[in-house]
Amino acid sequence: MKRGRAFLKTLSRRTLSTLLHHKPSLPKMDPSERYCYNPTLRWNPQVEEYFVKAYGAEHFARISKALTQPSCYSCVRVNTLKSTSDSVIKKLSSLLQENGWQSEPSKGTDAANNSDGSPDAALKNSFISKCKIPGLDYVVFVQGSGPHTIDYGYKEDKPPKEVIVSRKCAEAVLRGAHVYVPGVLACSAHVEKGEQVAVSVALEQPGADGGWGVGFTRGTVLQGSQADPFYFERNGLYIGQGISMMSRAGMFRVPQGVALDLNNRVFNLPSFNDLLEGEIFLQNLPSIITAHALDPQEGEKILDMCAAPGGKTTAIAILMKDNGEVIAADRSHNKVLEIQKLAAELGLKCITTYKLDALKSVQRINKSDNQDATQGGVNGSIQNSELPKSGLEKVSDTALGFSQDKVATFDQPKNGKYTSNAEHRKNMRVMRNGPGRNNTSGGRVEKCKGFFPNTFDRVLLDAPCSALGLRPRLFSGEDTMESLRSHAKYQRRMFDQAVHLVRPGGVIVYSTCTINPGENEALVRYALDTHKFLSLASQHPKVGGPGLVGGCQFPDGYQEEWLRPGEEDFVQRFDPSSELDTMGFFIAKFNVGAKDI
Repeated sequence: MKRGRAFLKTLSRRTLSTLLHHKPSLPKMDPSERYCYNPTLRWNPQVEEYFVKAYGAEHFARISKALTQPSCYSCVRVNTLKSTSDSVIKKLSSLLQENGWQSEPSKGTDAANNSDGSPDAALKNSFISKCKIPGLDYVVFVQGSGPHTIDYGYKEDKPPKEVIVSRKCAEAVLRGAHVYVPGVLACSAHVEKGEQVAVSVALEQPGADGGWGVGFTRGTVLQGSQADPFYFERNGLYIGQGISMMSRAGMFRVPQGVALDLNNRVFNLPSFNDLLEGEIFLQNLPSIITAHALDPQEGEKILDMCAAPGGKTTAIAILMKDNGEVIAADRSHNKVLEIQKLAAELGLKCITTYKLDALKSVQRINKSDNQDATQGGVNGSIQNSELPKSGLEKVSDTALGFSQDKVATFDQPKNGKYTSNAEHRKNMRVMRNGPGRNNTSGGRVEKCKGFFPNTFDRVLLDAPCSALGLRPRLFSGEDTMESLRSHAKYQRRMFDQAVHLVRPGGVIVYSTCTINPGENEALVRYALDTHKFLSLASQHPKVGGPGLVGGCQFPDGYQEEWLRPGEEDFVQRFDPSSELDTMGFFIAKFNVGAKDI
């Protein structure tokens, strides 16, 4: 035993001596590889395999690369009820130049303009130009630039002071936003106000529990050396250089405010905050084209099922010249308030907003409602039992306001009205805990129980989706095949609601901001196979590329079917790696024939 202890003491002394006299060799760093912006988008392995099958390895690699970068131009929609493109171009040019903005030509604006000729000669060398796509002359492009190479002032014995921001903060900064205090996760020691710092990103890493996290707590002090355990994770993830607006201590002491003024960015995009309020609206090009695909006409009754934040809703209203009725619904109280605020800002009167879950959009019709429904202008009064046996069948009970497996019990009538036990419990909670976060914005939102079938001339379903087309995107590891399939099932249920709400002879437009065929082409296949009275319709303007034909066989035996030959040119698929330089997006338009009910 004594010999063993003596051996351990000797070993410990030898180990300590080795650590003191023989420092571990660290790989020599190449500053050009570390201090740059060259991210690799990480995917779930099964999801990546699925997308490689859909697009091909080379094409999907280009898409993944494009998703890590923002579009190099901003797309501005002019409110034609208040202003003109020429007037907005003149005002924006003056305002942005006053702020010192200058840029280089962008491939996206060039591609869009050259689809029907070159920009006007007077604007050809300008950073701002009018869109030349037929019918979109009220859209203005403001060019940005990037990626730029930045010298962060690295010296081997003195690395630059650094601030690490969250991934979501970084994605906003790449689009032109400031670095605000809540987005700062870590900072070098002794950073004072007015100092220049490099800004890098902390991406989620796999954890021992199978989840994802950044691996350190907010407020961590950065050592600035390769001994930092998270040092190499930030290679190629530097998004710019800025001046600290407060000390290191201040960044983690105050709850809000601008932490850094980024004066040297990898991507330069102008800020439109508080510029020409009411005259312009910043919106992605595919979203604007979606409103055109719906082709709204003056005097029509149109439903935007998932309307928040209201960009497409207001675009539809402007195309209708504010003449008609646009119903904007969303299930979030505060998001409905956002739609109301935007409509008021743009001066639109034809928009009516409701708080409504898209899965509960169809209202149940009782026999006693037939006369009222007919008098209210509904195109025919339909009994709930007569609704077609489609995908709606699974959700019809809850969507139409009735649950067979949870029969409500009632209190005694009060003032001639019955109050259910559930409503009574809810009222008690409100009295005890307050109204809750849904009512904290101080605005009034009207709740809706749904609409009668065949109520609308046109319906837009810009469905909640996996959002895998949004740019810039620095992380996608959390999306699994199960979650993607779940999105697709949810979208089918919402689409079934849309089918019942639009009148025969009407139009449905379905759109998403994802590159996932299971939420795009597979939905079209489902719609055409389930509702035989639907047919794909041509879209104008036609700017996006064709859809995907074929399908995918999964290891578990599930067969996902996409478009069939001849259908691909009816849809619009916007590829983020194409010359248009847009977000990933998908649009399908359906004509509604005589319903078999």
